[in-house]
Amino acid sequence: MTSDAKVRFMIVDDHPSIRKLCMTVGTSLGFSCVEAESAEAGLSQLENGSPDIILTDLMMPNMSGLEFLPRVKQLLPRTEVAIMTGHGSIETAVQAMKLGAYDYITKPFRVEELKLLLQRMAEKVNLVAENQFLRDRVNAEMELSGIVGSSHNIQEVLRMIARLKDTRTPVLITGESGTGKELVARAIHYRGLLSKRPFVAVDCGSLVPTLIESELFGYEKGAFTGAMRSKEGLFQTANGGTIFLDEIGELSPELQAKLLRVLQEKEVRPVGSNQKFKVDVRVIAATNRDLEAAQKEGTFRKDLYFRLNVVTLNLPPLRERRSDIAPLVHYFLDRFAPGKTITISPIAMEAMFQHDWPGNVRELENCIERAVALGDQKMIEVSDLPPAVRQQKEWISSGDEMGLDDEPAASSNTDLEELERETIQRVFEQVHGDKARARKMLGISRATLYRKLKRYNIGPTAKAASASS
Repeated sequence: MTSDAKVRFMIVDDHPSIRKLCMTVGTSLGFSCVEAESAEAGLSQLENGSPDIILTDLMMPNMSGLEFLPRVKQLLPRTEVAIMTGHGSIETAVQAMKLGAYDYITKPFRVEELKLLLQRMAEKVNLVAENQFLRDRVNAEMELSGIVGSSHNIQEVLRMIARLKDTRTPVLITGESGTGKELVARAIHYRGLLSKRPFVAVDCGSLVPTLIESELFGYEKGAFTGAMRSKEGLFQTANGGTIFLDEIGELSPELQAKLLRVLQEKEVRPVGSNQKFKVDVRVIAATNRDLEAAQKEGTFRKDLYFRLNVVTLNLPPLRERRSDIAPLVHYFLDRFAPGKTITISPIAMEAMFQHDWPGNVRELENCIERAVALGDQKMIEVSDLPPAVRQQKEWISSGDEMGLDDEPAASSNTDLEELERETIQRVFEQVHGDKARARKMLGISRATLYRKLKRYNIGPTAKAASASS
């Protein structure tokens, strides 16, 4: 629930006068209110909406509040439920609290007493929602820092993110698997004006074809076998925010047509329903396929392609930005071994520079995680790398361990150091000597940055240090 959304309040009681009073109080507090004359009617209404707070009578015909409570909690775990009870049933109300009720209020009650209870319930709901938002935001910010590199290609990607973050323009992100397409989509969302709105990621390639329509657009109760209650689709969940459609090239032609209609009409119709619901979402799609070629071949709808392809952002494979390998390695080392100083042997680094990384940044991340887990926590050797990465350097590794082939190792070491020096020098110039920004762009710790600046005599700090020594 967003901070500007109304708290949804439901009153369940078999006495019309009580329901009317509670509805009046709820409305005065700015709540969106609904009523139900029985527990059964309340459960039925849950199929069409999810109240944030519920106030239910304990003693009702057919189904009591004590039976109603666990049914609600099973369907809506985050909904807060309070019990109304008479003086003679306080022990039962306490039992209800053990089952998950927020609190109870005894009849007859004063209006101010009811207001206070509803306000406290609403505050808890808002607090839980705010905490969830903050957790999502922190996770997103942590993920955003994974866009590491100083190469021209990755800097161009960051510039495009800055331009797109405050627009509602559809974006198509292309690139090989593992290049970070979802990471970029999250960056566009969380760095812009929609950051407090929902971000919903959908992997079109992993969804079962027979279920993807109901997942995207929702369904009505009884629409198919197993549809025991109505459910909102992911487009409705993302309403007001961003929906990220990953691997959109995997959609069937039938689903492509339905998606196009949603994008054109800005409304969805759940499976099994005749009713349409308006949705306002920014669409970011991603694919590792060549959609332009697919639409020319007729395997992807041309009109959907042009609807999505308003702005295209292409993510380069890691083999085309090898200068970013070293910063990424240091970034992943800081993530998987926080607080530890783990170095990389020159041979291991050379093996990583020469590897083509068909799995791109995701493969490199897995490589470093494996090396940290298998290594001695001091230095990563070529033997700690996956076979696919080290195989072309196996002979150098053997010679290095035996103390042989010193000249080739020294030569490769010099080449790597020169590449590292040039990378750090270029980043330092780009940020005009701002060490904090340089560290973030390079993906290394503060101590590592200072050590590298001094080693390569880059920047005023290093020069001052060398002059004083």
